[in-house]
Amino acid sequence: MTSEPHANDPWVGDVHAGVAAWTGEIPVDPVQTGPPADAEEVARKILLDQLTGQARSRRQLADKLAQRNVPEEIATRLLDRFEEVGLIDDEAFARMWIASRQPGKGLAGRALAQELRRKGVDDEIVKEAIGEIDPDDERAAAEALVAKKMRSLRSVGHQTATRRLVSMLARKGYSSGLAYAVVRDALGEREEELDDGQP
Repeated sequence: MTSEPHANDPWVGDVHAGVAAWTGEIPVDPVQTGPPADAEEVARKILLDQLTGQARSRRQLADKLAQRNVPEEIATRLLDRFEEVGLIDDEAFARMWIASRQPGKGLAGRALAQELRRKGVDDEIVKEAIGEIDPDDERAAAEALVAKKMRSLRSVGHQTATRRLVSMLARKGYSSGLAYAVVRDALGEREEELDDGQP
C-alpha cells in the first residue's frame, strides 16, 4: 500500500524550482529586485546623516553626494533647498570652525583660512570670517602655546628655545613678526625669573 504524498514533502509538487536550483538558475529574490529607492529620498537621508551632530560646508556635502553617485541635478536641488532653510550655511560654518579651532588648537588666522578653503568654503566668506578674529585673541592663543611648550624647554639655551618656539608658532599659522614678539616676551620673563631666583 502506497502512502499519500505529504504536502510538505520537498520531492512533491512543481519541480521547476528544484531544477533551477540544481542548474544554478536560482530565481532572483523578489525582495532584492523590488522597486529602486527614490534617489532624492536617498540623497536627503545622506545629507541629514552628514549634518547630524556636526555642521559641514556645502562643498563637503556635495562631495559626499557625488561619492554616493547621487545625480548632480538632484544634489544641486537638495543643497539649494537645505541652504534656503538654513541647514547649510557656509558663513555660520566658518565662524563655528574658527571658534572651535582657534582656542582648541591655537591656530592663527592664516592656518584657519587654509583649513576652511580645503573644506570648500568660498574665499570671500573665508576672508570675512578671518577678519572677525580679534588680534588680542590671536596673540593670547600664541602666548598660551608658547607657555605650554616652554615647560619642555627649561634646560634649553635662549637661541635654541627661540628657534623651536618660533617654528612651532609658524606651523600654527602665526606671522613671523607676532611669533618673535611673543617668544621674546616669554623668554624675557623666564630670564627675569631665573635672575630673581639666584642668590
